[in-house]
Amino acid sequence: MHIRIFFCNFALDLNKVIMRRYLSFVIVCALMCVYSLPVWSWGQEGHRIIAKIAYDNLSRKAKKSVDQTLGKQGIIYWANWPDEIKSDTIYKQSIQDGWHYQDFDGGLSDSAVVAALTDYPKEGGNLFRALDSLEREVKGERLKVKEHTLRFIVHLSGDRYCPMHTAHMDDKGGNAVKMKWFNNHTNLHSVWDSKLIDSQGYSYTEYAEKLEIEYAAEKKAIEAMSDAELLLHNYHFTEDIYAYQQIWDGNTYHYIYRWHIPCERQLYIAGIRLAKLLNEIYK
Repeated sequence: MHIRIFFCNFALDLNKVIMRRYLSFVIVCALMCVYSLPVWSWGQEGHRIIAKIAYDNLSRKAKKSVDQTLGKQGIIYWANWPDEIKSDTIYKQSIQDGWHYQDFDGGLSDSAVVAALTDYPKEGGNLFRALDSLEREVKGERLKVKEHTLRFIVHLSGDRYCPMHTAHMDDKGGNAVKMKWFNNHTNLHSVWDSKLIDSQGYSYTEYAEKLEIEYAAEKKAIEAMSDAELLLHNYHFTEDIYAYQQIWDGNTYHYIYRWHIPCERQLYIAGIRLAKLLNEIYK
């Protein structure tokens, strides 16, 4: 009887040990999944917002041509494809060569920033080089353009206006700048890719329509800006974000209040500039 009780207790203790180790293993795996998630640019919602704004502002000819290449409203549905293939071997050079970002050091002169548009930096991403190459390819092929090329242009044109994709090299575009968002651990990059956008609770169609109404008066001015002017705007915008990190009180609501409107304007700029590029290609 005593032996039976002993083995029963032993079996119970053994099960407890196994369960504890199993739970520990599950927790570790979960954490690994969380911290190995791909770094999105603008997040899926952001890229769809940009693509929707662009699509709404295409000329009739450009819209027809883009639809022929990517499918009806395909500019929206394929906007996140270059992020979704980051774990695939297809177009692996887009990851290896840093197509999705262009890093800048802080405290640069305006002339040094603008020089990056043509004198591509040797380190810290190849966003500008990749975009220039893809745009030349599209302009050369026009109606015969490969759909993969156009997908990349749609996506990377959005990345160009994401603050943390033209951010600092030493903190990996804000990925190493730790933050808490409603008491959950995150980083500066993730906040600007998705959390600010998600905080407003709109669908991508609602958000795009809202921005097109609110910023309609700025459309012509945004279209008229040069690439150099826009790059300087992005650079100083990003530097302001970094500066705010030094004085932020850690309150998520305060962060949203301070930055959600500038974030929205940046999304609108990205959409209008993508539309302008495609209209020029297919004029």
